This record gives sequence, structure tokens and C-alpha cells, in this order.
Amino acid sequence: MWRRFAYPVLSMMLVAQAVAASPGPARQVELLSILQQDCGSCHGLTLKGGLGPSLLPDHLGGKTRDMLVATVREGRPGTAMPPWKPILSDAEIGWIVDQLLAGKGAPQ
Repeated sequence: MWRRFAYPVLSMMLVAQAVAASPGPARQVELLSILQQDCGSCHGLTLKGGLGPSLLPDHLGGKTRDMLVATVREGRPGTAMPPWKPILSDAEIGWIVDQLLAGKGAPQ
């Protein structure tokens, strides 16, 4: 019987934690700048590719969100892709990946 009540409460707690972990509006502006300038220095300022591959949604197809988050967090050994985990939190990395997947990362 307790499970009937525990699962909904646990679900609400997880959703609240995910929402609380999202970067605030000011940090989102900073993260977009990092994406466009720092990532853009290798992936092209329009994120269409350069030293690194394109980061546009149609080029990210076939890659899961978790795979992309891991790549940003851990980098790619043997390539110019550095790990961002010393600089960005997991929530911030997830937010950046979500922007890329939604096509909102490239400058307009």
C-alpha cells in the first residue's frame, strides 16, 4: 500500500530536482556564449563544422543525449576535444546538449 503513495512522491521529487538543477537565465546566456565562442573555435562559429564536426541537429542524429553529454563531460582522448567537467556542471552540460539537439546553439 505504501508504494502507491511513495512512487508519485518520488517522481515529484525527481522532477523538482531536475528543474532546480537547470541553469538560471543569466547562466544560460553565459553558456550560450561558451557554446558559440569556445565550442565554435573548433566546431565553426556557426557550428557547421571546422576542426571538429558539425554540431547542428541533423548532424547529431544517431547520437543519444547521454552519448553527447558524456562526450562534452569527458572529452575525446586523442583529439582536440577537451573534457568540460572541470568547468561545467552536469546540469550545465545537459542544458548545452539540449540546446544543440533543439537547434538553438548556433548564432542567429
